[in-house]
Amino acid sequence: MDPIIKLEKIAQYNQLKGIETQHPLISVFDNSATKALPNHTRMHFGFYAIFLKAGNCGELKYGRNNYDYDDGTMVFVSPGQVIEVNNPEDYHPTGLAILFHPDLIKGTSLAKNMSQYSFFSYESHEALHLSLKEQQIIKDLFSKLQYELSQSIDKHSKSIISNNIELLLNYCVRFYDRQFITRENINTDVLSKFENLLQDYFQSESAQDTGLPSVGYFADRLHLSANYFGDLIKKETGKSAQEHIQLKLINVAKERIFDTDKSVSQIAFELGFKYPQHFNRMFKKNTDFTPIEYRNLN
Repeated sequence: MDPIIKLEKIAQYNQLKGIETQHPLISVFDNSATKALPNHTRMHFGFYAIFLKAGNCGELKYGRNNYDYDDGTMVFVSPGQVIEVNNPEDYHPTGLAILFHPDLIKGTSLAKNMSQYSFFSYESHEALHLSLKEQQIIKDLFSKLQYELSQSIDKHSKSIISNNIELLLNYCVRFYDRQFITRENINTDVLSKFENLLQDYFQSESAQDTGLPSVGYFADRLHLSANYFGDLIKKETGKSAQEHIQLKLINVAKERIFDTDKSVSQIAFELGFKYPQHFNRMFKKNTDFTPIEYRNLN
């Protein structure tokens, strides 16, 4: 197995790349002016990283999948992720990069909003692909951050730096929304497969054997990260993936309640509930009737 390099500090990454550390908690640089990372290694990141790639970027792997690289591809790494590097011998780094430690943004609005940027948990094949105009916007923001780091640190530095990073991430939210729209055919295919998986789950004995299905369960079978899958479903339908699962669950429950040979408790267990009272509460919340009331009403 390839060795894992633990990178807890920005300076450690800078050292690997042959970059001067201007600030202990953030680094912004042009990759073309740096050394290539050690080949055939895995790196455990203790900080956030944003890469804007250009041209042939070699092979970078997250989990079991290679990044879907193209000119103008953006990749996002969060603390705790492990990235695997496998490049050809004649590989030369390209593109731009921002690294920032969680300590940099403590107490800022960015720290409060970081959980909203779900693309930091997307899988490798869910990278962001930018148009030329979008690339220019991102490059301009990189330049602003580079300029700020070249200045003497003062009381305004932290807010200006964090605000620019937040602005960059907000643009990425917009660009991902555009990507969801322009990949409508792919998204429709995912929706169709999701509906079929839902149908199969409740028609088989999966629910009774493994319990209520989670968003992660369906995302895994569609070879997507839970965050990307959830965002895609929400963008396409206006409902969350969890709402879709619950709606399907209630519709199946309504059909089975008419089978008077089965008790409500038996139906609850078949649907994956450990406790019938949990089923009763969910059913009433969604229909305004208890299962028994619904059966008698119909």
